[in-house]
Amino acid sequence: MTNPQYGEQAAYPPVGGQQPGGLLVRWLARIIDGILVAIVSYALIFATDTLSNYWVTGLFTGVLTFVYFLAFEQLMGSTPGKKLLGLSVRGPAGAPKPTVAQSAVRNSWTLLPIIPFIGGLLGVVAIIVIAVTINGSPTKQGKHDELAGGTQVVKG
Repeated sequence: MTNPQYGEQAAYPPVGGQQPGGLLVRWLARIIDGILVAIVSYALIFATDTLSNYWVTGLFTGVLTFVYFLAFEQLMGSTPGKKLLGLSVRGPAGAPKPTVAQSAVRNSWTLLPIIPFIGGLLGVVAIIVIAVTINGSPTKQGKHDELAGGTQVVKG
């Protein structure tokens, strides 16, 4: 949606009158999900004895994070952290949940830390961009939501 007067990207309308999830509650949900991913990741790392290999550890964590968010958003419309805090992820135009492709695009930034040397920095930049765009949006949609076609995190 383009605003012809200013040439800016317009916000997607709120989904079915639901209240958008704000930045703080989304961040808290991300922390909860991060703890869950870390527990599984460390279990896999220790089980496979790859703790000393930085590349394998980063790969485990990056891929596991991506798969975690993709699977839960696709199957349940919410991750455990979001569910615990009363949030869910909706697809564009009020769809009950994002498609696999939309969820993959929405969460692709979680794969950035896999890139050797600069991946961690790129991940931090992505987090900042997402946080700033969520905070500045009237519908609380981040850049990753926009790139995924208009997905939205809502209360309920």
